Amino acid sequence: MTGLNHVEPGGDPATVALSVSVTMTKVSVGPMDNNAYLLSWGPAAVLIDAAHSPETLLRVIDAGPVEAVITTHRHHDHWHALSAVVEHTGARLVAGHPDARAIAEGAGVPEPEGVWDGEGVSLGSERLEVIGLVGHTPGSIALAYTGGETAHLFTGDSLFPGGPGATRSPADFTRLMDDLESKIFARFPDDTVVHPGHGDDTTLGAERPNLAEWRARGW
Repeated sequence: MTGLNHVEPGGDPATVALSVSVTMTKVSVGPMDNNAYLLSWGPAAVLIDAAHSPETLLRVIDAGPVEAVITTHRHHDHWHALSAVVEHTGARLVAGHPDARAIAEGAGVPEPEGVWDGEGVSLGSERLEVIGLVGHTPGSIALAYTGGETAHLFTGDSLFPGGPGATRSPADFTRLMDDLESKIFARFPDDTVVHPGHGDDTTLGAERPNLAEWRARGW
């Protein structure tokens, strides 16, 4: 059974209006079913995670100018197409400050502008709020769009349907759960839509009842 805003690897993108001014196009690319998200307003756009298959991403971008490419964290499956996309678009690069240098070195691009809690990326007259979520990597970020009736969170690999992203140690797991509970679940309502780095979308309301279970199992 498919879930919310399901897209098939290599298949057609899904387009959803997030507000009267911002539209999201979601596409799955690459062998790891990575999601890339194009947020468009008027003639311009922001791309979240140039993950793979630059030819696919450039078709989704089409002729509209991309003002920024935001990379949610340092793992290579989320920036595989970054160099090609930036060369084509000339967009500025943005990433969580602790992961910015690793992304630059891995992708062969200039070091992205480092951002963290409370900072933002412009969406025309609106913005994406940056939320740092330490644990999956030191500099993972989520991006919150709250300009419509429903909030939308682009969580990279920090939060999925069914639990947090993978961590390498009990300390990393605890840190990620602490950040998710205090920065995400304590702040945003149940109807908030979660757009993860892989797979289908979910809502905070669908995941909230499972927080204690996630803590107990340790992953």
